[in-house]
Amino acid sequence: MPGTDGPAVIRSTLRQQIADALRDEVLAGRLEPGQEFTVKEIAEQYGVSATPVREALVNLTAQGLLDADQHRGFRVHEHTLDDYRRMLEARGLIADGMFRDLARHGDARGDMSDALLSVRRRGEEAGRAACAGDLNVLIGYDLRFWRELSALFGNPHLSDFLHRLRVKSWVCAVTHLRHWSEEGGGELRGALWSRHTELVDALARREPAAAHVIVREYNAHSLSLIERLAAA
Repeated sequence: MPGTDGPAVIRSTLRQQIADALRDEVLAGRLEPGQEFTVKEIAEQYGVSATPVREALVNLTAQGLLDADQHRGFRVHEHTLDDYRRMLEARGLIADGMFRDLARHGDARGDMSDALLSVRRRGEEAGRAACAGDLNVLIGYDLRFWRELSALFGNPHLSDFLHRLRVKSWVCAVTHLRHWSEEGGGELRGALWSRHTELVDALARREPAAAHVIVREYNAHSLSLIERLAAA
């Protein structure tokens, strides 16, 4: 019956909206690593009841973005450099498998030219934002770029896992990037990876080896930058 499912659907949608909003707060640096808060505080901030907020916070905890404390509420998870290295390693392994599969079985998945064109547009926007040093815009387009690219693999479980992994890696990196830019006077312009379109072009040519090299260099670039900022 329609009336039976309505409230549950509404609550589920609200829960996801709150989870997305809090994730964006973490990515924007407005919720910093180690920062604590309660269900009541978040519910009052968004003007909603406690139930969808609690569900959203539990969901983000399961994704590794928050830590739950039975007596003190929740806090933003504090990632280490070693966490970041392992995330990059996992991202590279997933991307390699995905690229090889797309090169081997692309025809069986149908014409990917239109899909790759859409992904390339996301890559162009991400590249422009990286060159301009616009971290907020870069993160948004980079996540959309990889979400659409991984969707071509045809496995929603892998696509969702990779998306969550990339969100976590951005959360780990963004603390150092924002501190360097806003407090240390560093210039993000030209320091961020911007070769998204080269990666799409390699996949369009069915060259997984070339795509592997681009992603390997991407990860090396990212790790070197974050290690340098952490040391400073």
